[in-house]
Amino acid sequence: MSERAIPLLGDVSLEYVQRIEHALDGGYVATRIAGLGGELQQRVARPSHRIAITGVLVGETASDTLASLQHQAAGGAELTFAADITSALELQKVVVTGFRAAQVAAFTDRITYEIELAESPPLPPPASLEPFGGLGDFGLGDLGFDTDLLGDLSELADQVAGAVDAAMAAVETLGALASLADLGDLSLGNVMAPIGDAAAKLPSVGDDIADAASKLSALFKS
Repeated sequence: MSERAIPLLGDVSLEYVQRIEHALDGGYVATRIAGLGGELQQRVARPSHRIAITGVLVGETASDTLASLQHQAAGGAELTFAADITSALELQKVVVTGFRAAQVAAFTDRITYEIELAESPPLPPPASLEPFGGLGDFGLGDLGFDTDLLGDLSELADQVAGAVDAAMAAVETLGALASLADLGDLSLGNVMAPIGDAAAKLPSVGDDIADAASKLSALFKS
């Protein structure tokens, strides 16, 4: 006959346990669907395992063991728990969600107690910032998209933005100078000289835009 395993909560041995219960809510949410006999059962998530322990503390160490259990319940720290009934549950940590103790006057060295435990699983690893919000894990490279192009695209975008700004500045200059035609006290030569300077800039601006567009097209074809 094998030796009885003593349940262990943290560093406290529960030698005289009378009953241990394991309860688990399936985590299903019922949804009614028109025309469906019954309800659709959708599992949102598995709730924590729940453990209920009933036992007694006897002998000279009863008061010390009770004090240890009370400190565990009041402290709220995560604890380890081992018992035969939970051997297949792979519990890592539990917390004490409820504790009750009772003592009968006629039996000063006998204390009954009830402990309620709940599984406290570890948190998932923190989210990490990745290109495209982590879409790289879905194989963007396999889809023919080279994420190394981002640097080249950024440079080309800067070139195009600079060329467009220059073009807009030149157009604004032409518009402003053209409005001077209504001023009778200015000579035609003085008005046309700045207009000619601004117009002369437009071909080079157009060349810059064309060059950036050509590079952009070649980048995606490669």
